[in-house]
Amino acid sequence: MRYTLVVGALFLVILTAVGSLVVLGIRNNVAADVSEDMRLTIVDWASEIRPGHIPPPKPTARAKYLQLVNSRGEVVESNLAASGIPPLTTVRPPHDDRLQDVTVCPPWSGGRCLLVTALRFDADSTHTLFSSEPHYIYAGTMQPPALAMRYLEVGIGAAVLFASATAAWTTWMVVGRTLHPVRAISEMMREATESDLSLRVPTPPGNDEIAQFARTANMYLDRLERAVKGQRRFVSLASHELRSPVGAQRIQLEEALHYPDEVDARTALQRTLHSTERLEAIIDDLLAYTRVKSAYPAVHQPLDLADLVEEEVAGLPRGGIPIRLRAACRPTVLGSRVQLSRVLNNLLANARRHARSRVDVTVEQVGGQAVVSVQDDGAGISPEDRERVFEAFVRLREGQLLDPGGSGLGLPISRETCQAHGGSLVVADSPAGARFVVRLPAAGPTAGHETAAGSGD
Repeated sequence: MRYTLVVGALFLVILTAVGSLVVLGIRNNVAADVSEDMRLTIVDWASEIRPGHIPPPKPTARAKYLQLVNSRGEVVESNLAASGIPPLTTVRPPHDDRLQDVTVCPPWSGGRCLLVTALRFDADSTHTLFSSEPHYIYAGTMQPPALAMRYLEVGIGAAVLFASATAAWTTWMVVGRTLHPVRAISEMMREATESDLSLRVPTPPGNDEIAQFARTANMYLDRLERAVKGQRRFVSLASHELRSPVGAQRIQLEEALHYPDEVDARTALQRTLHSTERLEAIIDDLLAYTRVKSAYPAVHQPLDLADLVEEEVAGLPRGGIPIRLRAACRPTVLGSRVQLSRVLNNLLANARRHARSRVDVTVEQVGGQAVVSVQDDGAGISPEDRERVFEAFVRLREGQLLDPGGSGLGLPISRETCQAHGGSLVVADSPAGARFVVRLPAAGPTAGHETAAGSGD
């Protein structure tokens, strides 16, 4: 409605202005043509007047009324149509403007108006022809219908109204047809609820902005549905993981209460404390996972990635599987020291847990990326499980045996952290064992020397 009113009003204003100019131009052209005809008639008659001889004007279609009037207002000569009527006008052109056009509406014309052209003879002709008495020639004709009536204005006005109404109707139809898909999209979006996210908006044909909007809306609904399903699955898995230590605590406490003579209280408390510690670890991992996944990025600072890896290797407990570090260069990255340290610690601890004899860690820069590779010589990860291990609470059978108290959130947290830093974490191919590769955007030039370090020997 708003677009229709605006377009209709604009067309009405613009076409009214154009129509007024057209009417004015037509009227001026008609008046100019009539005036030109009467001036030619006056010139023809004036050229035939001689001293002492004033011939009657010849009949002409250019001017219906012709009169020669003296300075006293008396009609000296006229054609048949102008005989017996007073002078056509009282206008007396001055010496400096001897030819004038006027419009008069005399009483004898029956309410119609005349276009009259008045000529004043120059001084020489007045002296020669009329003994210096001023004389005037009046030529007049009835106003043409284009000037006398309002047919032209009415016609142009009707055309303006019709064109404005047509433009408004066209705008209504075009905009309505254009916005119809948008209305359908809005109605479908309103029907989408939290319990049913499978609805998709209708996509109109073509590749215009509305079709692109519909496809974008469907892409958004796809992502929203996947996100909601992922959240629901995460909540379900988290609830399942939390039920195990809570259930163990309940059983241990019930045994201690119901069988006080058979269950040692200290042993029961120790078991309950162990279950509580596992519950606390799971909750901490849950908080860390949700914080990394949904919180704003931490403040980043320049970090020497090789130094960070060396610190984490040195911080691991001694006496375990040896870790061999090779730093081909020392790339600088922008990141959170705490978050990246947790990623490296998790990868190193996992590699050491699954390795049989050694863990190899390399730091290098490939193009514009800093790369850290952590490889063990254990059983490895099958290709079909290389993406599953990054899903929340997913734990492979070997991991459950080697780390029964784990929550299955370490690798998901590590991948989310790398992605939050603009990088990636994947399981790469390796001849033996599992090889985790961290890639982060390099922030500056690297040193060209190679270092090596060891831990746990």
